[in-house]
Amino acid sequence: MNVPIKPQSQTMSFRYGDEQITFERVKRPQATGKVLIKVHPDCRVIASAPEGAESEAVLSAVKKRGRWIYEQLRDFRKQLEFTTLRQYISGESHYYLGKQYLLKVIEAPEQVQGVKLLRGKLEVSVRTKSADKVKELLTDWYKARAKETFAKRLDAMLEQALWVEERPPLRILTMQTQWGSCSPNGRITLNPHLVKAPRECIDYVILHELCHIAEHNHSERFYRLMGQVMPNWEKTKERLDGMASVITN
Repeated sequence: MNVPIKPQSQTMSFRYGDEQITFERVKRPQATGKVLIKVHPDCRVIASAPEGAESEAVLSAVKKRGRWIYEQLRDFRKQLEFTTLRQYISGESHYYLGKQYLLKVIEAPEQVQGVKLLRGKLEVSVRTKSADKVKELLTDWYKARAKETFAKRLDAMLEQALWVEERPPLRILTMQTQWGSCSPNGRITLNPHLVKAPRECIDYVILHELCHIAEHNHSERFYRLMGQVMPNWEKTKERLDGMASVITN
């Protein structure tokens, strides 16, 4: 089983004023009657509802928050107008462990090419300025940091995962749709982009995969186990979902 970057969903929509607002209905693990509504910075609207809830009831709950959703979308769209795809030039903002760092590209023909985290900046030294080379060096740096960080966090989370008898093998792999996965034989695979997220988000994904060693599907027993080892995991998951668009590009 895996932790998707975007949850499996059903697309629904409603009209508010002169706008047709589309939202994704996803399954809410905890079987409570409440519908949780979240508007993400990339303008995705997510309604988390119990699996057994009728579509009409979900739609009604979302419509009641129509004005709030509309205002959130308006504010985030204004922000997106100033957001462009990364060009890998000095002055850009890049994430590492949940914090933003300014990118500083240094052209130094005589220096070894590489990345350093210094005084709140990500300094990338290149022989000649090239966006492709800066991106390549940053990608390699993130993968190296991910390998080191994920190994440490896995060891820390294993102290809580008392059902795991042996340290599972760990693999780092860039994935388009998943933060992490657990194979049937217990190998854990994690997405290097995850190292850009806060530590608690990394811990959440690792614990999710460790729970799959005990429970191979998303059963009630699985969610009960998640709740025992990370009581506030739903809030942490929401935080990670909200960051997805800015830490995966």
